[in-house]
Amino acid sequence: MATIHYEVTVNVGADAAWAALREVGNAPRLFAPVLTDGSLDGDLRTVKFANGIVVHERILDVDDKRHRVAYAALDGPGMSYHHASMQVIGGGPTQCTFVWITDFLPAGIRDSLMPLIEGGAQALKSNLESGRI
Repeated sequence: MATIHYEVTVNVGADAAWAALREVGNAPRLFAPVLTDGSLDGDLRTVKFANGIVVHERILDVDDKRHRVAYAALDGPGMSYHHASMQVIGGGPTQCTFVWITDFLPAGIRDSLMPLIEGGAQALKSNLESGRI
């Protein structure tokens, strides 16, 4: 199994970042422009990426104590397994760390996943810091 661990410092407080991340149905807004559309039906989320890929995800946990969301992609080009978590770690009233950990198979899809994760994390940072969310 392969893993991508990506962290970025966000210049907003952890409470504000968590309030946005925990709203899993708002992913298209939070991760715009990497995500362009999406919907939530119970624990099933559908997201559309700017490159046209549509992925169905199951939300596994929204943990208010740990400020962590866990989900699994149920499909996606070339993936046989995918599990990810996103977490907000406090750093003070005006800064936090966003941590995104993704486990996946086969390992060879790393090069196609990495730009989506990097771009998504930077989009979250930009959207939160600009106040758009």
